[in-house]
Amino acid sequence: MGALWTAAEIAEATGGRASGGWSATGVSIDSRSVNRGDLFVALKGPNFDGHEFVSDALARGAAGALIDRRPAGLDETAPVIAVGDTLKALSALGDAARDRTRAGIVAVTGSVGKTGTKEALRAALSALGVTSASASSFNNHWGVPLSLARMPKDSDYGVFEIGMNHPGEIAPLSRMVRPDVSIVTTVAPAHIEFFGSIEAIADAKAEIFEGMSGGVAVLNRDNEMFDRLAAAARKRGVGRIYTFGTHDDAEARLISFAPDRQGSNVEARIDGKRIGYRLNVPGKHHIMNSLAVFAAIDALDGDLVEAAKGIGRLEPLAGRGARHDIRVRNGKFSVIDESYNANPASMAASIQALGQFPATRRIAVLGEMRELGENAGKYHLELGECLIDSKIDLVFACGSLTQALVSSLPANMQGGHSDTSDQLVAELLAVVEPGDAVMVKGSLASGMRVVVDGLISAGEPAQKTVNG
Repeated sequence: MGALWTAAEIAEATGGRASGGWSATGVSIDSRSVNRGDLFVALKGPNFDGHEFVSDALARGAAGALIDRRPAGLDETAPVIAVGDTLKALSALGDAARDRTRAGIVAVTGSVGKTGTKEALRAALSALGVTSASASSFNNHWGVPLSLARMPKDSDYGVFEIGMNHPGEIAPLSRMVRPDVSIVTTVAPAHIEFFGSIEAIADAKAEIFEGMSGGVAVLNRDNEMFDRLAAAARKRGVGRIYTFGTHDDAEARLISFAPDRQGSNVEARIDGKRIGYRLNVPGKHHIMNSLAVFAAIDALDGDLVEAAKGIGRLEPLAGRGARHDIRVRNGKFSVIDESYNANPASMAASIQALGQFPATRRIAVLGEMRELGENAGKYHLELGECLIDSKIDLVFACGSLTQALVSSLPANMQGGHSDTSDQLVAELLAVVEPGDAVMVKGSLASGMRVVVDGLISAGEPAQKTVNG
């Protein structure tokens, strides 16, 4: 692997002082997962200081470290670059990475589907050229510059996820990424506790246009905030609004799809061009996001046929639809892991996907959705209609906000309710049978990963397919 950054380049980008003539093949902020050849950036947070782990990172093979103070005991000959502030230096390194690339850059935001869409873009664009994309959900004030800093200068494409919990967080990150194409997957009441209205959330998502100079905005034509987002994009001077969805006016429009256990066969029309493709991720919401992917690729003048081959090789994500087939004595049951996060829109989408999953019984296991403000109880209760319409057979839930939901369901759907997620495991294991499909979802803080792990430990996975 060639050098990503030389020590001299890092020093120039950050205004730091380099010791030695080394080079780095990657960038890391975690000494526990640092790879040989990485630049280790010693960030400081409220509960940690990366400077305490500089020696460990170097011992693990890091090529050098970016520091703003010299840790006690660090060898005087250690390969370091001294800067005034490591977070500002990381941002400067990200800026330098953006300045030196000629890649087509796509930024992704939205209330639901950011990471899945980013990964679908990575898979599709990788069929067209060298593609660099954000790892995991690295979408905040340190994740975005880190992802930029990791982008090789010879990349053909760059894909960056941008997230937020509060107003004003997306704009500076967009100005750092400077996207050629920006995708807003959808606007829904996620983190509405910090905004007060869906309109305010839309305005915060529209900050993604702040870093654009012309370019293309890819917007969900089916979303109620479409007109507001489109107006914001035009005001910012975006060159084209490219729409996707089921709406008759959508330029990337869904024609049909045929779901099965593994995913869907999809037909769509992309700016007048008919295309068929395979998506190995169950759920209509993933299909809708794939339309945004093809819209972005078309906006970059990419080959849609080759991109379709790439998206067919999509590697799904744990915690966002990973499926585990658990072998038990008389057969096997399926666990669909949606435990990473939840809001009303993503919860409804996952319930609907469960409703289409071929199974003897469909069991929904729901944790609380957090950061929904004073209407949190209402948002949880409203899931009842979706559960009934999706023909879910049994519903288990935990947390005080879900209790009224379970009680509101028909008696034959009421599986059980517990105060905490770990209490649900024994109840589920007493009920689940071969042929069942069990979908587990909740906000990360609700601890639903405990349920997933408990179900998996009940048997040996016969097959594991991760759907993100």
